Amino acid sequence: MQTPKIKRRERDTIIQALRAGVVPRLGLRHIQVGRVREIEELIRDIERIGEGGAAIRFVIGEYGSGKTFFLNLIRLIALEKGMVVLSADMAPDRRLHATGGQARSLYAEMTRNASTRTKPEGSAIASIVERFASQAVRAAEIGDREPGEVMREKLVHLEELTGGYDFATVVTRYWEGFETGDEELKSAALRWLRAEYATRTDARKALGVRMIIDDANAYDQLKLLALFVREAGYQGLMVSLDELVNLYKLNSSQARNANYEQILRILNDVLQGSAHHLGFILGGTPEFLMDTRRGLYSYEALQSRLAENSFARNGLVDLSGPVIRLANLAPEDMFILLANLRRVIQGENATLPDDALTTFMAHCSNRIGDAYFRTPRNTVTAFVNMLSVLEQNPGADWHGLIGTAEVAEDRGDDMSEVPDDGADDELASFRI
Repeated sequence: MQTPKIKRRERDTIIQALRAGVVPRLGLRHIQVGRVREIEELIRDIERIGEGGAAIRFVIGEYGSGKTFFLNLIRLIALEKGMVVLSADMAPDRRLHATGGQARSLYAEMTRNASTRTKPEGSAIASIVERFASQAVRAAEIGDREPGEVMREKLVHLEELTGGYDFATVVTRYWEGFETGDEELKSAALRWLRAEYATRTDARKALGVRMIIDDANAYDQLKLLALFVREAGYQGLMVSLDELVNLYKLNSSQARNANYEQILRILNDVLQGSAHHLGFILGGTPEFLMDTRRGLYSYEALQSRLAENSFARNGLVDLSGPVIRLANLAPEDMFILLANLRRVIQGENATLPDDALTTFMAHCSNRIGDAYFRTPRNTVTAFVNMLSVLEQNPGADWHGLIGTAEVAEDRGDDMSEVPDDGADDELASFRI
């Protein structure tokens, strides 16, 4: 099979990201190894979403084992399949449920990062609305009708859902601004769609709507948005959330349980067929999932729904359930990964021999044991740094460089608790 040619932009993005210890947002196909069965299962999910269904997956792995890389890879596949992807990292000020603005903040972050195949780097909300409008205009021309009439016809089924009437009104107002050249009206509509209005009063003055996207309705708005992007000609909506361990870290049990209850609501909607053209992929650590004191398993209803298939033992796997556990890379996978990185940096006519790869792996094994391929973030960073030195110093000896390579075991982020901010008191790095 012919190796895909790498563009300079992708090459530079990969090198810069890996040297910084983070996952590149472009060019992942050039360095991906393993995970074949997991990727095939997620592709089936994407196809199901395009056919009107829904999906949810919890991608579970140790720090540095590949969660973020896997989520970004699935994100790129979803874009290629014609989906809209919203992505964000969970953080103390970004949660699935809150009463102090954190859920609205998460929604705003996701929509700022909204991506499509033609706008893979985010900020795609405006182009999504304009694509919807342009399709309505073409349909109106074919049927000798007014574009506004066609738009209202396409949006009428959204009005039956929670918040749907105001959502449809905002989309229509954006079109009015587009038609009349009113940039202020267009900007106001986009601000509403990105959950940037903090008060209903401001939204009513600007757009004539009675509600805004806030903590109480953020998830309902995701379901609306999924149906809307379908009307705009996309296959559906994929929501990719990483760092869910930040929910596990919450000091307040009330705040944690409120967020877990929201996850349960999403899970039930997906399993019961109440969501359409909508998918979720959530990245977390084994502690976030299995800790019966403060993880997802501490919430009994979630534990029963996320429990592993008891028959999947002794080397047997079942990838059809909501939880996907990322298997460790093997040393053979690590060799292929290093070879891919060599090709990205040095090109097809690489000067670094295969012996250098095996010598580098042996050096890492001596320093940190099998962690060098199980959680290879730091291993990859060290290898990319070495290749960069060799590229800029053609006469350098790779033997000597490998002997001085500093490689430390990746122990993950600080697992300290996030202090409770009181918002819910009223309620009872690179991973390849």
